[in-house]
Amino acid sequence: MNAELVVNSQSTLGEGPCWDPENQHFYWVDILEKKIHRLDTVTKEREEITLESYVGAAALKQNGGLIVALMTGLYELNWNSKSLHLIEDPESNLPGNRFNDGKCDPYGRFWAGTMDAEENKTSGALYCLDVNGELRKKIDNVGISNGITWSPDHKIMYFIDTPTGKVVKYDYCLKTGEISSPIPVITFPDDVGFPDGMTIDTEGMLWIAHYSGGGVSRWNPETGEQLNFISVPAVNVTSCTFGGKNIDELYVTTARKDMNEEQLSQYPYAGGVFKIKTTVKGITNFPYRGI
Repeated sequence: MNAELVVNSQSTLGEGPCWDPENQHFYWVDILEKKIHRLDTVTKEREEITLESYVGAAALKQNGGLIVALMTGLYELNWNSKSLHLIEDPESNLPGNRFNDGKCDPYGRFWAGTMDAEENKTSGALYCLDVNGELRKKIDNVGISNGITWSPDHKIMYFIDTPTGKVVKYDYCLKTGEISSPIPVITFPDDVGFPDGMTIDTEGMLWIAHYSGGGVSRWNPETGEQLNFISVPAVNVTSCTFGGKNIDELYVTTARKDMNEEQLSQYPYAGGVFKIKTTVKGITNFPYRGI
């Protein structure tokens, strides 16, 4: 499996990959440049929207448009009119925090987490926006809220708080969205970078991006065993999601942030979007079913 460059976007902090299976569109964000990108993978047409705030994540809405997690809260975004509608800002009392990553669960709730923008405190949290519009805090004292995904049978949620170097699994109730019984199931070794964004395949194996680690790895969360590692020509690999017509292509986002001149010279396509043709099928993104 090799990583193929799809878009040489030169993103400062590319993140939040999201696949739209109906339209064959791929979305991703550049957090620090306040941009949301969209690629039509059929026509190769690219569009982008620039916002007024750091944008940590975007997810499809079932009835059209996007849910976006900005530094200033959670919003609905109409792509065509580029208009934003505030849903809620749960951390207006924490101006140093920003949203960092988010995704919808199988029921259609939107989960998004926060972090200290300076990466010095554990002032972040993980929130869940239910389909009725109610926003609830699920996890507190988070360093950098990052990868999140759910098992194929919808009984487990996996979550990454990057500075811990661990993937933690929670018992997950599809009907209520409640999580319980956290258990660390994967620990990154010291010399492979930090666990960042994450997705899952139909076999229940986790795919994790290595920030400062130059690739994506596949893990068995039941045994904690690493099954594979695919190099990506960028030092800072930030996240991944499955897409393509058969949901067997792994789209990978990267960042130029934190790279020195020598690294930028060695990896000129860092900050781009890459694609890996896999031997398994993934689970695609779920849309938000509320509001």
